[in-house]
Amino acid sequence: MTTRAGSWSALLPLCLGFFMVMLDMSVVNIAVPSMVRDLGADLNAVIWVTSVFLLAYAIPMLSASRLGDRVGPKRVFVAGLVVFTGASLWCGLSGDVEMLIAARAVQGLGAALMTPQTTAFITHLFPPAERGPAVGAWGSVAGAAMITGPVLGGVLVDRLGWEWIFFVNVPIGLVALVLAVLLVPDWQPRNARRFDVPGMLLSGAGMFCLVFGVQNGQKYDWGTVGAGIGIFDIIATGVLLLGCFVWWQRVNRRAPLLPLRIFSNRTFSAGASSAVVIGFVMTSMPFLLVIYIQSVLGLSPTAAGLLIAPMALLSGTAAPFVGRMSDRMNPKYLVMFGMFALSAGLGVIALVITPASAPAMLIPGLLLCGLGVGFVFSPLSNVTISSVDRTLVGSASGIFNTARQVGGVLGSAAVGVLLQMQISASTVRRANEAALALPAEFRPRLVSAFADAAGGATPALPADLPPEIADQARHLVAHVIQNGLTDAVKISLLLPIGVLAFGLLVAAALRPSPVAADSGPRS
Repeated sequence: MTTRAGSWSALLPLCLGFFMVMLDMSVVNIAVPSMVRDLGADLNAVIWVTSVFLLAYAIPMLSASRLGDRVGPKRVFVAGLVVFTGASLWCGLSGDVEMLIAARAVQGLGAALMTPQTTAFITHLFPPAERGPAVGAWGSVAGAAMITGPVLGGVLVDRLGWEWIFFVNVPIGLVALVLAVLLVPDWQPRNARRFDVPGMLLSGAGMFCLVFGVQNGQKYDWGTVGAGIGIFDIIATGVLLLGCFVWWQRVNRRAPLLPLRIFSNRTFSAGASSAVVIGFVMTSMPFLLVIYIQSVLGLSPTAAGLLIAPMALLSGTAAPFVGRMSDRMNPKYLVMFGMFALSAGLGVIALVITPASAPAMLIPGLLLCGLGVGFVFSPLSNVTISSVDRTLVGSASGIFNTARQVGGVLGSAAVGVLLQMQISASTVRRANEAALALPAEFRPRLVSAFADAAGGATPALPADLPPEIADQARHLVAHVIQNGLTDAVKISLLLPIGVLAFGLLVAAALRPSPVAADSGPRS
């Protein structure tokens, strides 16, 4: 039997490991402009640094949950910590973007091993009546990582270089590893079911094809990638493979990776769908904000992190209180309020941003976003996982966390391709407007320079321009890029706002599920 104090002690290393995962997700966004510059990579390649992590995080998570059921959550959690910490060191030592993408894939695998064990342990360590505060503490970790990530990332990028956003994981990981070995009980659920290898292969290949096609569509101009294979062929293959995965889960009676019967629970289905929405927004929102704050307003990584910090601070402060509230009232109203506040905050930001906006003008919208995030994570996790029978908690935890990461993968890919498309369209449109300030014979050359440049990149001006025209053209180029990026971010923000509107409808289906009292934590 684990005591109450022992339960909270065991939660500490679990939350520390989860904090490290969430920190790594938030800290990378602040380094995107520096990575583009220092690695000599284009925006699409750097987006893959995030997307490959999310893919490697999402795809194995259901299997990691099953592995925890089979060999024990503590052992899988510790293994994940070792993999994640070692991969973090590899990320920092990477000398080119290809090596960094490979290291991030391994890092995502470590995160996938850890995350479902944290939520499974909460249901084991805490009885239903005490679970709200524990889930609130777990949810506040996401807020704390959001606070620490941008600020710490900004300081590290400015002072030491982007590599140190990964090196910082090493000491945190070592501390978490020692505490996990000492404090976390070796709980054995003893659900020794088989692994669904065909399901793993179908889901992994399907997600990869879908994300690769969507994210690289702009790069290949939505045409042929090679060997007569087009982008839409790859996307269609991904959809087909995912369809086959669902079919296989339905007919596989022995050990399905995704037990479809769990979705007959209306609250769980609504909670998992809401998790997809939140994952989508929590990946796309910071990426767009960092692009605008650093590339348009010209703030340093440190200043950008400090500007975003109040949003994260409010989120982290609200989460524990909201977790307790979710035990006393219908959690769906908390989740719906959070989604509404988050969408309202993004709407305010989209309305106020201009190339010359004062950074302080973003703060009201950022605070609304922070309040929204604080109201979503804890009650959504609590009501979703608590709605299922205890025998399905391991699967439910894996599905819920996978749903959030799948949303993150889709958000990263979708907002990445939308932003690149809008940058290309906006800069060319702005270039046509700016070219009117030049003598007529030089106008087409400025416009074609932007049309030939990779989305958002500074175009190369013709070398034979007269000095006075070249100087004027350079000023126009800076003006076009700032206005084009601002236009693109404004339009791209509409995507997460629209997804949140859908999430509000889904969250309305959440219902507090009475869970039979159990005996509490067991050793």
